[in-house]
Amino acid sequence: MRALRPLRRSAYRRLAVALALSVLAEGLWTLAVVWQVIELGGGPAELSLVSGALALGLIVTALLGGVLADRVPQKRILAGVQIALASSIGVVAALAAAGALAVAVLVVVAAVIGLSMGLFFPAYSALVPALVDPDDLLAANGLEGVVRPVLLQGAGPALAGVLVAAFSPAAALAATAVACVGSLIAVLALPAHPLRRDLSGEDRGHPVAAVLRDLVEGFRYMVTTRWLLVTLVFASLMILLVLGPLEVLVPFAIIERAGGGPGGHSLVLLAYGAGGAIASVVVSSLRLPRRYLTVMIVLWTSACVPMVVFGLATSLWPMIVAGFVVGGLFSAPQVIWGTLLQRRVPPALLGRVTSLDFFVSLAFMPVSMALAGPVSEGVGLTPVFLAAGLVPIVFGALALVLGRPGPDEIAHPLDVGVPDDDAASDEPRAA
Repeated sequence: MRALRPLRRSAYRRLAVALALSVLAEGLWTLAVVWQVIELGGGPAELSLVSGALALGLIVTALLGGVLADRVPQKRILAGVQIALASSIGVVAALAAAGALAVAVLVVVAAVIGLSMGLFFPAYSALVPALVDPDDLLAANGLEGVVRPVLLQGAGPALAGVLVAAFSPAAALAATAVACVGSLIAVLALPAHPLRRDLSGEDRGHPVAAVLRDLVEGFRYMVTTRWLLVTLVFASLMILLVLGPLEVLVPFAIIERAGGGPGGHSLVLLAYGAGGAIASVVVSSLRLPRRYLTVMIVLWTSACVPMVVFGLATSLWPMIVAGFVVGGLFSAPQVIWGTLLQRRVPPALLGRVTSLDFFVSLAFMPVSMALAGPVSEGVGLTPVFLAAGLVPIVFGALALVLGRPGPDEIAHPLDVGVPDDDAASDEPRAA
C-alpha cells in the first residue's frame, strides 16, 4: 500500500483513529448483541427485530446525513454522533449488568445506532478528500478497507467473544461504549475545516426547502449518471438476498449445524475480517483496474457464492474458510468504489451522493434482516443460504448485460491523471 503523503497527514491520522475506534465499537456490538439477545431467551426472530431496527434507522437518516455533510462542518456531525452512541450504548450496558435489560430496549438502542450511522458515514466520506491529496485517495481507501474488516469482523468480535465468555454480554457492551468515547476524543482533536461547497450565493429560504432542493439535486445526479445508477441497483438487489443471512443467520448456522458457540462465531468473523484486510491491501497496492466497473460487479457477485457453505457444512472449518473468501471478495471492490466516488463525483455533491449510495444500496437492508429469521424458521437454514449464494449471480449478469459499463469505464479511466481537488469532475454537475 502506498504511504500517504506528509501533507495534512496529522489531521488525517486523527480522523483515521476516530474511524478505527468507531468501527471497533461496531464490531464489538455485532457479536455482543447476538449473545445478549440469546441470554435474554431470544432467537433468530428477536435478533432479526434488533438488526432490522438498526438497519431501518440507518435508512431513515442516510439522506439527511448527506445533506448535512454538504452544509454543516463534518467535525460537528462526527462529534454529535459519537456522543449519541456512547450514551445510548452505555445505558444498555448498565441495564444488562443490572439484569434489567429487555429486548425492546435493545431494539430502541439499535435504532439509535442506525440513525447515528446514517449521519456518520456521509460526513466521514465527505471529509476524507479534504484531508488527503487526490492521488492518495486509493491509499486512504485501502487503509479504510484494512481497518474495517480487521476491527469490524476481526478484533471487535474477537474481543467481544472473549468478554462474553469470560464475563457476560454486558461487559462487551460496556467496551463498546468505551470505544465510542475514544472515537469522540479523536474527533474533537480534529482541526476545523471549511466546507468544500460555497453556500454564500444560495437563496437562504426555508430550511426545509433548502434540504429538499439539495436532495433533488443529488437524486438527479444519481439517476442521470448511468454507472452510478446501475451499480446501486445491483447492490440493492444483492443486499436483499445476502445481508440478512450474513448478519442474522450465520450465528445460528454455527450453533445448529456445527455445534459452535461465541468462540466459533468469533473465528468466522475473524476470518471474514482477515480476508477483507488482505484483499484491501492487495487492491490498494496495485493500479486501479482499467475495467473497474466490471471488476467490481464480478467480484461482488462472486463474493455471494461461498454463502452456500453455511447452509451445507456440518463442521466449523468450512465456514471459517467461506468467511475468509466472502470477506475478501466483498472488500476488494469496496476500495475501488470509494476511490471512484471521490474521483468522479463533484466535491459539492459528494456528501449527498455518498448518502444516496447508502440509501439506495441499503434500501432493502432492514427488509433482508427482518425476513431472514422468520423465513429460516419456515423453510430452514439451507434453502436460505443457497438462495443468498446463487441468485445474485443472475443480478450480476443482468447488471453487466443491461448496464453496459464497458464504454463508460473505457472513456473515464481512473488509473491515469489526477483531477484537481476543487476542479469539476468528468461527470456533468446536476442542475
